[in-house]
Amino acid sequence: MKNTRWIKSATIIISSILICIMIIAGCVKTPEENTIDAVADDSVDSSNVSDNLTEDASESVEEKSYPVVDSVTIVEADYMSYNAIEYEVAYTPIKGIYLSGYTAGTETSRDSMIEFADTTEINAFVIDVKNDDGFILFDTDIAVADEIGSERGHMRDITAVMDDLYAHDIYPIARIVAFKDPYLSSKLTDYAIKNQDGSLFKYHGVSWMNPYSMDAWIYIVDIAKAAAEAGFKEVQFDYIRFEATSSLNNADFGDIDPDVTRKDIIVSFLEYASTELAPYDIKISADVFGTIITSEVDARTIGQDYYRMSEYLDVICPMVYPSHYAKGSYGTAYPDKEPYTIIYGSMTDSNEVLGDLVTNEDIIVRPWLQAFTASYLKTPNYMVYDGDAIRAQIQATYDAGLEEWILWKASNTYSTGGLLGPEE
Repeated sequence: MKNTRWIKSATIIISSILICIMIIAGCVKTPEENTIDAVADDSVDSSNVSDNLTEDASESVEEKSYPVVDSVTIVEADYMSYNAIEYEVAYTPIKGIYLSGYTAGTETSRDSMIEFADTTEINAFVIDVKNDDGFILFDTDIAVADEIGSERGHMRDITAVMDDLYAHDIYPIARIVAFKDPYLSSKLTDYAIKNQDGSLFKYHGVSWMNPYSMDAWIYIVDIAKAAAEAGFKEVQFDYIRFEATSSLNNADFGDIDPDVTRKDIIVSFLEYASTELAPYDIKISADVFGTIITSEVDARTIGQDYYRMSEYLDVICPMVYPSHYAKGSYGTAYPDKEPYTIIYGSMTDSNEVLGDLVTNEDIIVRPWLQAFTASYLKTPNYMVYDGDAIRAQIQATYDAGLEEWILWKASNTYSTGGLLGPEE
């Protein structure tokens, strides 16, 4: 049930009183100038990874045990008391959209997106907490972040953001870009992937944190803890992988066990994250390339093992944008023009892969669906993604036996086309 308008009015009145008090006390800070970050689509054409890259050498499938650092003392935050929220009592299937930190942090934009959710079936926002540039978008007490200056004020008042979302029964998910981090990796090079000569490894000018680095693990998970303390009920790790390039075969990952593969180390990170985040009572999700569901070559290259990752996740989110699939996928001549076929085929494959996952039978598969038009594919390879295209993907998700989905559009300019009303 959506909350009535008097709750919002009361919140505004109380907020106004508090602001007046702050002004009298001379404590109001001048807001920083907000700038819109260019948010990438994580849109490497994953369908062609296997065509462009060579397979890694041997891979060990033996389960390994890795050292886990001691848990830090948890300071309980106010938002831990939000257990009475309806979706905390009975989990509601998520129907979400992605928002940048700037959109969520700017009151007028946030109000607009909340109204969008109130008038459609949307009940969740996936919000940037650590973005593609490596910036954390609200103030935290993370020492490393303070040291390198990686915080930005896009969500200057994170409490206001959380208050507004909870008032409208909108489930908040923190998107945390994991190992793609050009900012930290250039400031603290011990955290980074290197070339053999000791210089920073870069792909298309972007450096990455080293997934084999325990320091990198701690930093990423500390951000997840900060998100949980701020009020987010789920943390979603994006770029939880290696870059999709064969040039990594010559990179220097430090003094590592040669038998620990890329897939092994990503699974081990999730094992560590799930242990560290267990006391926070939040869901853990991760974004993965859609093609790794069935392509062993792609899985080895980027280090994403669909089955094994699912053992340590509450939710797995395959990015199955039709525009990312190669011609011929699921019998399609132009995959972008057949959204139902691509989503239904990929989610059916997902069901088959996870069908015998006895160690985590409650795993939720929540696909990322395409809400953008892939005009970069050029005619005749693409079509305009209107309401019909979006609804076709949603229906394919349901027909594959799944209940949840999220829409990706980097610009956050969503349309109601293809979406049902809140009570439908």
